[in-house]
This record gives sequence, structure tokens and C-alpha cells, in this order.
Amino acid sequence: MLFGQLALIAAAAFTGAAVYINVAEQPARLQLDDRALLTEWKLAYRRGFAMQAPLAIVGFVCGALAAWQTSNPWWLSGALVLVANWPFTIFVIMPTNNELMAMDPSIATTQAHRFVEHWGHLHAVRSALGLIAALLFLITSVSSA
Repeated sequence: MLFGQLALIAAAAFTGAAVYINVAEQPARLQLDDRALLTEWKLAYRRGFAMQAPLAIVGFVCGALAAWQTSNPWWLSGALVLVANWPFTIFVIMPTNNELMAMDPSIATTQAHRFVEHWGHLHAVRSALGLIAALLFLITSVSSA
């Protein structure tokens, strides 16, 4: 059951970070001028990726191990929902990320603002996937106790 608890912790940390981005960081960022907005997004994106990507992998691995240990498929369900953030990011969000990374902050226009705003809507899906995974892990944990 240790792996299930670790999966829950990883999913909760992932979700907390993702929701913070959508609720606090993104609205504050959108108040900045185009140049500052793009500069801030680039810096925050690198750090956020470095934190959230490993949490999704750790949560997936721990959830899969909990499913294997307990033969309870709900652990695997949570693990798959959490790791779904990877393909969603790669195939859906990455084109927007690449556009933003290619923009020069010194000549940023309102297009940068629109792209960052769009990115925030896409990132909300990551928050939702994290929350669903955390809830699946929590419910499975409580029902297994």
C-alpha cells in the first residue's frame, strides 16, 4: 500500500502546482505588458516543466506498482490519468509552447498575449487530469483501508 500512498502524494503535488499556475500565476501574468508577459512565461515554463514532469512519472510508476501489488485496477486507472498529461502536453500543448519559445520578448506583440492566454486554457486540462488522478488514488486508498 506504500506505493499507492506515494502515488497519491505525487498526484496531489502535481495537482497543487497545476492549479496554482491556473489560479494565481496565469492571471497575474496576463496583467503584464506583452514583453514582460512573454519573458515571465518562458522562465516559469522551464521551472514548471522541471517540477511537474517528474511528478507525473513518479505518480504513474507508483500507481502502477500499487495496482500490481494489490491487483486493484483503480490504482492503474489513476496512474493512467496522471500520465495522460505527457501525451496531452506533447501533442496538444507543445505546438503552443514552441510558438511562445520562438518569440523574442524584446519585440513581443499582442500575439504573445493571445498565445499565453490560450496556453492557460490548455494548461487547465492538466490541472483537471491531475485532480481526477488524485481523487482516484484517494478513493482507492480509502476503500482499500
